[in-house]
Amino acid sequence: MKVLRTPDERFDNLPDYDFEPHYRNVTAHDGTVLRYHFIDEGPADAAPVILLHGNPSWSYLHRHMIRGLAALGHRVIALDLMGMGRSDKPDDRKFYTLARHVDWMGQWLDAENLTNATLYCQDWGGTLGLNVLREHPNRFARVIASNTGVPVGEGVNKFMSNWLAFSQASTELPVGTLIAGGVTRPMSPAEQLAYDAPFPDGTYQASPLEFPLLIPLQPDNPGVPDCQATWAFLETWNKPFLTVFGSADAIAYKPGAHLKFQKLVPGAQGQPHQVIDGANHFIQEDAPDELVAIIDAFINADTTYGDPS
Repeated sequence: MKVLRTPDERFDNLPDYDFEPHYRNVTAHDGTVLRYHFIDEGPADAAPVILLHGNPSWSYLHRHMIRGLAALGHRVIALDLMGMGRSDKPDDRKFYTLARHVDWMGQWLDAENLTNATLYCQDWGGTLGLNVLREHPNRFARVIASNTGVPVGEGVNKFMSNWLAFSQASTELPVGTLIAGGVTRPMSPAEQLAYDAPFPDGTYQASPLEFPLLIPLQPDNPGVPDCQATWAFLETWNKPFLTVFGSADAIAYKPGAHLKFQKLVPGAQGQPHQVIDGANHFIQEDAPDELVAIIDAFINADTTYGDPS
């Protein structure tokens, strides 16, 4: 297995993305050292807002939210999942599992010593992030789940069946085109190319190509037990938990993933859950200003929990 690293020049002059890169090494199960990339903006002494993207995006998805939240005085940390963005890219698809992603993210969270954090998680950022929450609950003060879910082997619907068939027949995903297809507003060619930047060719895409197979949809998927444990944990989560979904999202909103969170998570009771009209799956592209306002209000309204460390 090779660990690929996208050349830095691929990230030069991307529209609205000129943040200073930050890096942190973690260690894989076999001793391989892997490097995460993340953005860290805003006051260093403020409580962190952690933004987690999904597949096949990267922290470019959060560029407008980073600026908006930092301008309001929040420390904003946007991680690139392993194999995505400026993070390292092991080229063996079987190296990536749900449990390993969770382990790597937990190592990063501990190494950065993040506490009193607000977790904003979308798509795979939610499936992974909520598993990380289960393992590191004392580092988080509140959660915002956005166009995401935690499947536990309920089966594959037509949309996901089509996505699995398409992705697994591909050796290189048209990432920018896929992102644009999950956004309601027109995206510029330069923005679409920015989503392609991490992947000079298909050899860099082991992570986004493998992610669809890691979704614990089938009952025998290896990720089902971990996600079942995460639901058992979420049913005990009393700290604030907010759902923010887009009405045009066919992946999570239309199947009703937000309703399951609202019904089963104690901390979701009485919260001002939001559905943003017209926003699609990549809600950060369609409604960044609305998300900034919602996150800021959610944090400022919650004075129950201080630093939980």
